[in-house]
Amino acid sequence: MTDVSIIVVAYNVAADLRLCLESALAQRGVETEVVVVDNASTDDSAAVCRAAGSRVRLLSLPENAGFAAAINAGIDATRGRYVLSLNPDCRLEPDFSAILARALDEQPRAGSASGRILRAVGPDLAPTGRLDSTGIVFTSTGRHFDRGSEEPAEGRYLERENVAGTTGAAGFYRRAALESARISTGYFDADFFLYREDADLAWRLSRLGWTCVYVPEAVAYHRRANLPQRRRSMSPLVNYHSVKNRFLLRINNQSAGELLRTLVPTLARDAVVLGACLTVERTSLPAFGWLWKNRARLFAKRREIREKVRRSERHAVG
Repeated sequence: MTDVSIIVVAYNVAADLRLCLESALAQRGVETEVVVVDNASTDDSAAVCRAAGSRVRLLSLPENAGFAAAINAGIDATRGRYVLSLNPDCRLEPDFSAILARALDEQPRAGSASGRILRAVGPDLAPTGRLDSTGIVFTSTGRHFDRGSEEPAEGRYLERENVAGTTGAAGFYRRAALESARISTGYFDADFFLYREDADLAWRLSRLGWTCVYVPEAVAYHRRANLPQRRRSMSPLVNYHSVKNRFLLRINNQSAGELLRTLVPTLARDAVVLGACLTVERTSLPAFGWLWKNRARLFAKRREIREKVRRSERHAVG
């Protein structure tokens, strides 16, 4: 029986894919399968996968469906007890999967796990001595951050503890938890396309009673391209989805009570975002049009999620 399904979503990432796949194939202590879901790349990404031989299965999509839809296709095409979502610009220590699998084996209500992800640079993903993520955390207003991001790594976050969720760069999930959280748009909500889909899934899993454990012994390295302070240099497509998804995240998950308790700071932040889209980042302004155009379907999905949560709560009480 396969323990861990390692799924890599590729889109014109041939330069990074070889090292990523080498680290995935070098995992020890667990039975693994490695699948690359190619989002209609126009570079040599598919050729890199084929060069790895039968140890890597290539699933080619006819068009760029976005990260969320592609990872959903990979989950459906695999059968491991656990699923590892792995970015191409990430490499794993050889015992990464085994350590996280043992951690979840020991905690039946843990639906996901976060390793200690270190910030890396360059084509060889050399560590910088700083942290990339030790799990996702949420603020009271529904904003989310990678805990420890850009902090010095030495001596920090060295204890196991629960966190809100795991970053999709190297996110480790219990398949049963993913199945319980699946909605009409997938395990990861395909409406997100890219960016913040891991935070959405983390919030949904938490609502369904699953926890996420941070396990510092499991180490990976990630060269993160998109950071808030780099927003001006990020692509218009990424910024557009970032704006759209910050609202979609709350539509999916935030209760009316949570919104009311944080209404003033939430609206203040929303005003800043809208102002920026009207002035310095006009390429993101269509995000508001997309939300309005799809409002009926989005609120129907919200009701779907709320009903799933209510059923989970009734089951827990029973």
